[in-house]
Amino acid sequence: MRLTAMLVVFLAFTMGARAAQPQQSQSQPPASSSTPPQTESIETVSPSAVIPRPATPDTSSVDPAQVKALLHQLWLAEFRINDLLTEVHPERWKLSEEARSSFGQTLATLREQLTALEGWRSQLDNRPDSIYLGFMTYSAINATLPRLDAVTRSITQRENASLGAQFSQAGNQLFDTQQSLQPYLAALLQNQDEILVANRNNLAACQSQLSFAMRGRVAPAAPMKNVLPEFKGSRVRRNKAAAGPAASPRQSQPTSAPPPKKP
Repeated sequence: MRLTAMLVVFLAFTMGARAAQPQQSQSQPPASSSTPPQTESIETVSPSAVIPRPATPDTSSVDPAQVKALLHQLWLAEFRINDLLTEVHPERWKLSEEARSSFGQTLATLREQLTALEGWRSQLDNRPDSIYLGFMTYSAINATLPRLDAVTRSITQRENASLGAQFSQAGNQLFDTQQSLQPYLAALLQNQDEILVANRNNLAACQSQLSFAMRGRVAPAAPMKNVLPEFKGSRVRRNKAAAGPAASPRQSQPTSAPPPKKP
């Protein structure tokens, strides 16, 4: 009987412990499976991500071979005009001396401008990416066209209309070549302007980043003591020499004689 009672008590205790385990697990807060909250972090951005890179010249819209072809057409127009100028004979015209002299100066100026135009054209042919050479070539064509038009009108009136028409055709070819070169030169100028703007933005970004990085690291300015300046120069030395020993306050004071010794 005693053994049976002990067995019943043991079974009751075991069943009570098992029944209490779910309640205990429910009373405890469940373990959080999520990660702990993170604090705000400041990301460091590399300078390459902030500072824009300068743009490189982009002349893909115009093929270098096309530029070479345009410069060759310009050379053909110059050669044609110079060849036509050999057929002009103003000495046969019935003109006054003043009008003949004026036309001679215009003709000489036209030849000089054609020579200058060929010089700039040949340099641009060697360096087609040069904005300066392109601008000078464009300007040389622009300066040649009015002189050529004046010569063409005089030849049409004084020489013959056929020769004047040939001059007019060569002038039109020169003008068409200039207009064909204009988009290429505009693209070069635009690319250089973009590079200038990008470099200016890079400089501003570098200054901003440097100011932010050096904030709090620069020591405050320390006050300086007032120091009497010592002038050194030929004028100061001459003034001191002219003043003599009396200028020194130590030498101007009388020195006391030593007391007499007792016998």
